[in-house]
Amino acid sequence: MTTSVDIGQKLWNYCNILRDAGLSYGDYLEQLTYLIFLKMMDERSRPPYTLLPDYQPPPIPEGYRWPDLLSLEGAELESHYRRTLETLGGQPGTLGVIFRKAQNRIQEPAMLTRLVRELIDSENWLSMDADVKGDAYESLLERNAQDVKTGAGQYFTPRPLIRTIVDVMRPGPDDTVCDPACGTGGFLLAAHDYIVDQNRSMDREQKERLQREALYGWEIVDGAARLCAMNLYLHGIGGDETTITVDDSLRTHPGVNYDLVLTNPPFGRKSSLNFVNSEGETKSETLTVERSDFWATTSNKQLNFLQHVRTLLKNTGRAAIVVPDNVLFEGGAGETVRRRLLDECEVHTLLRLPTGIFYAQGVKANVLFFDRKPASETPWTKELWIYDLRTNHRFTLKANPLTRADLDDFVACYNPESRVRREETERFRKFTYDELIKRDKVNLDIFWLRDESMEDTADLPPPDVIANEILYDLRAALEQLEEIAGDLELPAP
Repeated sequence: MTTSVDIGQKLWNYCNILRDAGLSYGDYLEQLTYLIFLKMMDERSRPPYTLLPDYQPPPIPEGYRWPDLLSLEGAELESHYRRTLETLGGQPGTLGVIFRKAQNRIQEPAMLTRLVRELIDSENWLSMDADVKGDAYESLLERNAQDVKTGAGQYFTPRPLIRTIVDVMRPGPDDTVCDPACGTGGFLLAAHDYIVDQNRSMDREQKERLQREALYGWEIVDGAARLCAMNLYLHGIGGDETTITVDDSLRTHPGVNYDLVLTNPPFGRKSSLNFVNSEGETKSETLTVERSDFWATTSNKQLNFLQHVRTLLKNTGRAAIVVPDNVLFEGGAGETVRRRLLDECEVHTLLRLPTGIFYAQGVKANVLFFDRKPASETPWTKELWIYDLRTNHRFTLKANPLTRADLDDFVACYNPESRVRREETERFRKFTYDELIKRDKVNLDIFWLRDESMEDTADLPPPDVIANEILYDLRAALEQLEEIAGDLELPAP
């Protein structure tokens, strides 16, 4: 019996061969995505699938199907493969998302022939359980995220953190779930799995709705969007019509509101556009998002995503968003957003995350939980409960990675079954609205535990962890200085 470990290892072993030919992990994963999808479409065009009463032929144009690739080898295969990618990239639906701007990165025809015939064609992908092929693909996504040179980690949120957020948010079979920065689809996939696990008695209509009309995502990067679409597809989610949109979700409101928004927007404070001027010099221009449904106009991408998430929610909708520390304390637009959020939404929980859990090193982040509410004359936020998982906790990606068990105490303190029955602990404290609003600039960057590493140098984190945290702080400070200089129209150094 084939397992996810077996197929994942088989796929990864071939990656080692292609690395010698100059392919990165990301390039290899993309080529696998194209070829596995084409093989699955070919399997779907044969019995027993063609004998089903609701059978619909796969949307692959004639001449660009799996048998067409399989019948060729060497230079002819490489040439036809390039034409296939170009043709399929112009198709609608899931096909267009997966093959959008697709290119062949395997320049050695013999290796492409081996990949098609020996690796992909030797497996029957549709006959595999969705968990087998889906989990194998997830393992490849995580390995790709570990390749720091490509920056792929920014699209991969640690799965233990995602599972924890979904466990306390508790999506139901009738909920719509949105991730406006979906990366490789971790939140959407975890929400789907939670709903299935907790609702074994769903009827056929609910199951079909969950597969087709419950999970929505936006991703601005083509490569990440294709990996997301394929990740969901391999887990049995979606079909020929995808709910993943390749676009900048901040540009406009989609016109639809959702029950839950779960997201980890990309790291980096400022949105910018790179361009080449008339002198041939590469310049960067700060992009300010101006929307009438936002409380404040700013170039701070994280603040814009926070405002965007609120607009995506239904009046009774619930949100969990990963935000860096600066969103909690930054003045100006930051203070405006925090005041309005506390007044117009019920901001009930903040999870302070430890460093060392993200593939983008040195990041100091938090998870902010809030519910959107209808208009009210009095503030909706009564108490903000803060759980400090950061102080005196050190994690690393390899030696001491974050696990789901590390977050069990937070889940117990959060008490998703009845938030009104929460109790304070050493790491879990509540702050009233009046206490929060009186703080300078409504600063929500609150801590109270004694940091033992400040008192005993023997408990200091490893030098690489300290260095990454310093680099992150320096980059954040530099961005703030650049923004101030831009506002004052000072010449660039």
